[in-house]
Amino acid sequence: MLSSATAEDQKQKAEVAKEKAEILEEKASSEGSKTPPSPTELITKLQAQSVDPTGDEPMDDAITCLARTIYWEARGTSTTGMEVVANVVMNRVGHEGFPETVCGVVKQGQEQGACQFSWWCDGRPDDAKEDESYTTAKDITRKALNRQLKDRTNGALYFHHRKVVPSWSNEYMKTVEIEDFLFYKPAGAKAK
Repeated sequence: MLSSATAEDQKQKAEVAKEKAEILEEKASSEGSKTPPSPTELITKLQAQSVDPTGDEPMDDAITCLARTIYWEARGTSTTGMEVVANVVMNRVGHEGFPETVCGVVKQGQEQGACQFSWWCDGRPDDAKEDESYTTAKDITRKALNRQLKDRTNGALYFHHRKVVPSWSNEYMKTVEIEDFLFYKPAGAKAK
């Protein structure tokens, strides 16, 4: 059990991380913003891990939304498999046709019952259960928001598992195949 001083310290770190994430996602959504974050803007590993430590908090901040998406879409894969899911979410942030926030991207389509990320609308609980996978997902989230994650998807805005063939896959250009995932982006057309 955490002492009240330790719990307060963790809560403070989480708040700082959430504030930094807001600034970083705003910069990521600005078209043409390629300036790397300053050292004071970077989310530290301890700050990122202090956000949603048990994987069951409401999804109302960039760190939790991205970490849960990585977790549910790619847990059980390698770190690379998890990173490429983060790449797609971050590629969508602020891209024409997509929301300007991580949570907006993750939750997009829920009003029509056709979520962009199937785990979000599948009707099952969204709490992270596996501590190690969720810890990894949060570290990848930190790197993605800090713009320290290489985009291995070549700018992909869509992906699917290789065991399925969604109807939309014929509408886009395949950019790369990584592990069990295939990645796509529009071929000159706008994203949908």
